Amino acid sequence: MAIPVETFFLAPEAEGTLQAQIQQMIAQGILSGRFRKGEKLPSSRKLAAHLGVSRITVTLALTELQANDYLEARDRSGYYVSENAPEPPAFIAPTPRADTIDWSRALGRRFTGGDTPEKPQDWARYPYPFIYGQTDPALFDHTNWRHCALRALGQKDFQALTADYYDQDDPELIEFIARHTLPRRGILAQPSEILVTMGAQNALWLTAQVLLTQRRTAVIENPCYHALRDILTQSRCHLTPVDVDRDGLPPDALPDQADVIFTTPSHQAPTNATMPRARREALLAKAADMGALIVEDDYEFEVSFLRAPLPALKSLDTEGRVIYVGSFSKSIFPGLRLGYLVGSKAFIRECRALRASVLRHPPGHIQRTAAYFLSLGHYDSLVRRMGQVFSRRRKVMEEALAAHGLDVAGRGVFGGSSIWMEGPAHIDMGQLDARLRKRGVLVEPGAPFFHGKRRPRNFYRLAYSSIPSERIAPGITLLARELADCPE
Repeated sequence: MAIPVETFFLAPEAEGTLQAQIQQMIAQGILSGRFRKGEKLPSSRKLAAHLGVSRITVTLALTELQANDYLEARDRSGYYVSENAPEPPAFIAPTPRADTIDWSRALGRRFTGGDTPEKPQDWARYPYPFIYGQTDPALFDHTNWRHCALRALGQKDFQALTADYYDQDDPELIEFIARHTLPRRGILAQPSEILVTMGAQNALWLTAQVLLTQRRTAVIENPCYHALRDILTQSRCHLTPVDVDRDGLPPDALPDQADVIFTTPSHQAPTNATMPRARREALLAKAADMGALIVEDDYEFEVSFLRAPLPALKSLDTEGRVIYVGSFSKSIFPGLRLGYLVGSKAFIRECRALRASVLRHPPGHIQRTAAYFLSLGHYDSLVRRMGQVFSRRRKVMEEALAAHGLDVAGRGVFGGSSIWMEGPAHIDMGQLDARLRKRGVLVEPGAPFFHGKRRPRNFYRLAYSSIPSERIAPGITLLARELADCPE
């Protein structure tokens, strides 16, 4: 790879001869890691013209660097960073020379300080990764995804790959969602009522921005998806948490007045509770009485391997009161970042305009690849395979948990990919998590899911989506031992 000539410049305050300055400039580039071994430098003619110095000055500098083993000359090819050049440390971009801005006053709003926890990027190297939301490489259909991606790169799909949709989406993906995905949830929608998003979290953000103001009130489940709570906190609306029970969000516990109710009726996050049909109808009636909208995050409905899921809450809606959030990121792979919003035309129109002002639209190639993966049946095959494997893993995990007497706080009625656990009251799972990692065990502490300052610290989530069946029991054994060793 050639190093662009534009990356070379002489500092105005540099001292010494021009030859020495050029030597120092190139040596610093190598020592900082910006210039890597084997990379080709610009020709002496180009470098001299760019720097505004004589070619002989550049040539003398390069020759001296070659003598010191920073560079090597290749016959009729030019100069390259030597394979024997000093080994640079891990590259860290240099900090600005001065930052005199008072950022505590300059920042108009703050978005840091939320509850989204940090998960290890190298989770796959842990022997017992009970980690939620990652792709199991043993299950992912990489071959067919690659074929679909190559097809989307073909000449036939040139427009889908290269076009600026502005505020629109790939019509083939929209058609599949409207004709196949939504009817399975009992939902009928027109293309103008569907918007593709960068995953469910982006869909929730768009919804909050369009519906909520500082004067409006949003209801959230407690515990709930922590990123949703961060989104609503940033919107500066009034936030009312409502404790969930074994059947999810109880309508009788809702406040007398609210503007938007956020709920996960099919598979509550993180407790896995499923809202019965009678409660869904009661929730719709309650929302109608107070004039509130409902945002339904249809979380993990695809992973229903025990029995078919209930129809979506939106399928029971006859007033346009429910806004539906779906995602392909959890069922295909999280890095896909592809979800969708379904709602009344007036609502989708505003979300579409907001999305266009922020990111226009999700990349066309990703949308068309997903459309092929879905329409050719690969997605259904993947979901079936995941369901079969998850069913076996869940059985192994339940047996291991029962053998060690660990308390299950919630498990999916229809399936899912995790189990919500409750440890002894004196246990702080955040602290125990650090000890478990040293033993090769990854769990997800539950405190970030709860609202308020006095959050229970003894809950945690165990996922079986990314751990092979044969490692589950040994991992649960290590977990049980660490729990037992915690002093009261």
